[in-house]
Amino acid sequence: MQALSPALARKIAATIADEIGARPAQVEAAVGLLDEGATVPFIARYRKEVTEGLDDTQLRNLETRLAYLRELEDRRAAILASIDEQGKLDDALRADIEAADSKSRLEDLYLPYKPRRRTRAQIAREAGLEPLADGLLADPSRVPETFAAAFVDAERGVADAKAALEGARAILIERWGENAALVGELREWLSANGVIRARVADGKEEAGAKYRDYFDHAEPLAKIPSHRLLALFRGRREEFLQLELDPGADVEAGNAYAEGRVALHAGIRIDNNAADAWLGNACRLAWRAKLQLHLMLDLFNQAREKAEAEAIAVFGDNLKDLLLAAPAGPKAVLGLDPGLRTGVKVAVVDATGKLVATDTIYPHEPRRQWDQSLQSLAKLCKAHDVALVAIGNGTASRETDRLAGELIARHPESRLQKIVVSEAGASVYSASELAASEFPDLDVSLRGAVSIARRLQDPLAELVKIDPKSIGVGQYQHDVDQYRLARALDARVEDCVNAVGVHVNTASAALLARVSGLSATVAGNIVVHRDANGPFKRRSELLKVPRLGEKTFEQCAGFLRIADGDQPLDASAVHPEAYPVVERIVAESGRDVARIIGDGAFVRGLKAERYTDERFGVPTVRDILKELEKPGRDPRPEFKAARFAEGVEDIKDLRVGMVLEGVVSNVAAFGAFVDIGVHQDGLVHISALADRFVKDPREVVKAGDIVKVKVLEVDVARKRIALTRRLDDAPGEGRPGDGRNANAPGAGGRDARGRDAGGRSADNRGVRRDARPPKPAAPPPDNALAAAFAKALKH
Repeated sequence: MQALSPALARKIAATIADEIGARPAQVEAAVGLLDEGATVPFIARYRKEVTEGLDDTQLRNLETRLAYLRELEDRRAAILASIDEQGKLDDALRADIEAADSKSRLEDLYLPYKPRRRTRAQIAREAGLEPLADGLLADPSRVPETFAAAFVDAERGVADAKAALEGARAILIERWGENAALVGELREWLSANGVIRARVADGKEEAGAKYRDYFDHAEPLAKIPSHRLLALFRGRREEFLQLELDPGADVEAGNAYAEGRVALHAGIRIDNNAADAWLGNACRLAWRAKLQLHLMLDLFNQAREKAEAEAIAVFGDNLKDLLLAAPAGPKAVLGLDPGLRTGVKVAVVDATGKLVATDTIYPHEPRRQWDQSLQSLAKLCKAHDVALVAIGNGTASRETDRLAGELIARHPESRLQKIVVSEAGASVYSASELAASEFPDLDVSLRGAVSIARRLQDPLAELVKIDPKSIGVGQYQHDVDQYRLARALDARVEDCVNAVGVHVNTASAALLARVSGLSATVAGNIVVHRDANGPFKRRSELLKVPRLGEKTFEQCAGFLRIADGDQPLDASAVHPEAYPVVERIVAESGRDVARIIGDGAFVRGLKAERYTDERFGVPTVRDILKELEKPGRDPRPEFKAARFAEGVEDIKDLRVGMVLEGVVSNVAAFGAFVDIGVHQDGLVHISALADRFVKDPREVVKAGDIVKVKVLEVDVARKRIALTRRLDDAPGEGRPGDGRNANAPGAGGRDARGRDAGGRSADNRGVRRDARPPKPAAPPPDNALAAAFAKALKH
């Protein structure tokens, strides 16, 4: 990427500032920090004076837009250079290119100058047919066949008048199809009025049955929800659906309007001239054979990018909720990875997460060693003072949950508590290099039980070891750009880890690698140094770690915690660079740091303005005082567990009207999936999430929430469960099609691992079959030209 001029840098800053609700000076300051290698969490928390308080959301949006706008400027420079090399760059074209505010507009302007293979129009120009095209366009009173006779030249490949006219028409079609103003106008019009139509591919009715809701579907492109659009694109990619983009509800009227706009830009007027029909046919083909296809592909790509951005945002929000779920804390946990024939894998971890015991029991079919299994579990719980039992939610989960329930009933003195835990991604972790390095001598099947136990203790610390895409809380995650998805999810993980903070003396290398400024290599070096030299006593000792220099220390130190170290402030989020501020408080008060920390009454009496200086302003000092009041505070909620209904273990056990407790496993644009303990998540449609209108499901629920729901409908054959949070709803109410939500997809369900029937994280739920596209927006007054055009073409 080339260096931008100061003027362009200011232009980009002004654009971003307008988009994120900030001033250009704030954006310029943040860009400077990012370019120096600062991370978003570091800037948001420790550079508030520099950016004047930009928060992490603004900074993430700034980071994304900065990359796009810099790419735009690079592309603009490349296009200007290419056209200039061709000797075709005049002042007017340069001004247009420099004013282009999107990649689409840039490419429209570049299209006539883009190097390409020889086209029919180019061949026609070489045969001398451009004067024929220009002549008929300038004087439509000429009879095309008569005028074309003068251009017949067998040596140049023009055999007769018909061939000459075909070549001339190809020239005009290419010219009009590359008219940037026309292309831009028609793109905007088609974007607002176009209707995406889907139909089943020939002979694919049976094989593509899961897409049957889209076998004859039409919907305005401008209004189609992202999840439905991605479902249509998936169906097309799998060759079950064929998609088209029609120019409005009335296709012929839309086509006539578009052809009229082509004619208007070409300067054609229909007035009973000899060449009117020929010119009209050229306009018709320019639209139908060139522009419509080009714009369909362009608009489909734009719509896909927008839908993918929404899907990625949904995934990121769900991931954040899961990572910031309440930790059970430092308690010994018995982890159970359920299974039938292969047995239930057992792992016990102590309060620090260290693996202390493993076993495999066979309480279920075919061995049915129930009592023996209970004895084994009781022995492990007693030997290791187990407080919690974590049960994976996969195959045989409810049967294993019943086993844990009987264990608790037989041994009330143990005060055990059982919790069903999502095991999404546990198998991925088990087979990973990280798991192999952690437990080189442990069987792969037992590593999953360890992960299940640890993710109950601290979901964040354990889930960072798994590729975020494998956690299964996404919407159409396999259908979006995987690079963009990975970047967005990595950013979410980074934000979550740094919001909570990391204890450097107990954290894994995987967790440390997510700390601001730390690479995987440096994180590994920290663990090696810790193992070789013992726990860190001060944050400053991190500078002894290989490859952890002053710049890296600046980025990471505030997010790393050292409990029971030599410096009490090292256990807080106060950055070492700000310790002098605390020292001023100590000097003024006559108290030592240990007495100040945690003394809320004293700290609340301090005025931030008294301790500011040239470097640390009021925002930073206020953050310091908050930390002194409650050092190392955890932003995560208090730990709670859902209780699944006894005797309801399979979808066949469900009955309409049941009220159950469950855990929100995933939130999509169209509703929330809830795990109610039957191996198949139920869907609470967006229209049934609350007694009021809900625009975004995350307004009322998030992944990990414990909710009460009522069963509205059960489709055992299709494995779909419809639920509602409105407990007064009767069957048939609050479901798609009742008029509460025009974009309502039908009820659906996912398996216990959060996948749909196709193995993905959300599938194409049913859609309203009665949906009809609205009438296209009224065209401009000169639509009379379209009517005249259509009439001329009939003659």
